[in-house]
Amino acid sequence: MTALDLLREHPFLAGLPREWLPRLTGYARPVVWHPGHRVFRAGQPAERFWLISGGEVALDFPVPGRGDVGIETIGAGGVLGWSWIFPPYRWQFGAVAVRRTTTLEFAAEGVRRLIESDDALARQITLRFMAVVVDRLQASRGRLLELYGYPSQ
Repeated sequence: MTALDLLREHPFLAGLPREWLPRLTGYARPVVWHPGHRVFRAGQPAERFWLISGGEVALDFPVPGRGDVGIETIGAGGVLGWSWIFPPYRWQFGAVAVRRTTTLEFAAEGVRRLIESDDALARQITLRFMAVVVDRLQASRGRLLELYGYPSQ
């Protein structure tokens, strides 16, 4: 399966004009992670993002006195990484492969250049990533409430 095929099938990009997808493939490559592979840590430079086609990745963040605390897991059809799109381009969370995970990895700098040159594409990509940001923040809020003994809502 080609990168273009993977883009056409991934739910994150559903509804985008088909002519936009080949432009994104120039910045994409397939990547596989094995269980336990640390993809990134909070605070590191965010230079990539991934569309997950199979497997599972756990998001975490460092909590003083507790180490890395899990937030949520992302599986097939999910998106990993939003920090690449917003300065200062540093990861807000960490990520570790839980199971063998297949992804399509994107070079952030190239995608940023692409969206800077096309306002319509930029709007669509930004709106989709903002939905990811909201989801991650809600998951973080729920996890923090659990850690401190409050029922999540």
